[in-house]
Amino acid sequence: MGLSKEAGSSSHVLQVPSLPREDTPLLKSKPLSSNWKTFANIFLAMVGAGVLGLPYTFMRTGWITGCLMLFCVAGLTYYCMMLLVRTRRKMESANGFVKVASFGDLGYAVCGPAGRFAVDVMIVLSQAGFCVSYLIFVSTTLSYLFNSSPANPNPKFLGFTFSSLYIWACFPFQLGLNSIPTLTHLAPISIFADVVDLGAMGVVMVEDLMIFSKERPVLNAFGSFSVYLYGLGVVIYSFEAIGMILPIEVEMKEKHKFGKILGLAMAFFALMFGVFGLLGYFALGKTPRT
Repeated sequence: MGLSKEAGSSSHVLQVPSLPREDTPLLKSKPLSSNWKTFANIFLAMVGAGVLGLPYTFMRTGWITGCLMLFCVAGLTYYCMMLLVRTRRKMESANGFVKVASFGDLGYAVCGPAGRFAVDVMIVLSQAGFCVSYLIFVSTTLSYLFNSSPANPNPKFLGFTFSSLYIWACFPFQLGLNSIPTLTHLAPISIFADVVDLGAMGVVMVEDLMIFSKERPVLNAFGSFSVYLYGLGVVIYSFEAIGMILPIEVEMKEKHKFGKILGLAMAFFALMFGVFGLLGYFALGKTPRT
């Protein structure tokens, strides 16, 4: 009974509870995520390529202004995420819906079929944009590591750039990950990815500290007003988990602790992003690039 067997961007039909039949199973459940797995899924959904633009953003906006924007956006993002969760729970308890497991379901509960369609279209566009940006980022990085050289910075193979070949090579792995039915089953991969992300960011920050201790470049605390909107856009892009927050909450075992787990995660991310952006700007001064 319910919207669908899995949490996703949309489900098929929002059903009203019906009376149990004689052949209805008494126990029908799927594995749910523990608190640590939920945190790992939030981490993987939140940390992305947007954080790499923070040193350049701090250079444009000034490091004090950048930090203020970062923490303000983190607080507003947390509030909006919890507002979505509370709305979902309110619709389930007040209107008698069995399960509102996705943004599409929430749009249907609030505005009917038109709401579901509008929400699903926006979710598909936003997530497709994230996928495209990550494919470009991964393929460009692999091409730079394995195929680029000062003499030939953009080599080709059979007329194709290596970046495009790496994009096609990513598709089998992407399809395999997409076939995993629940976020709970994806949690071990998320934890591994989290460890790799933390290790990579740690190495970069240590290197930034070493460079800053030697060079001490000139720093700006505040930037011009004309770049504030640019900085705000980059900071908002850095916190990109809002599209996954309902599916993650739906698949959590102890849902009453979700607000606490999300709050701790957002505080950790804001601090980590701020330190990463500050150290990158302190180390490179006016030389960081997008």
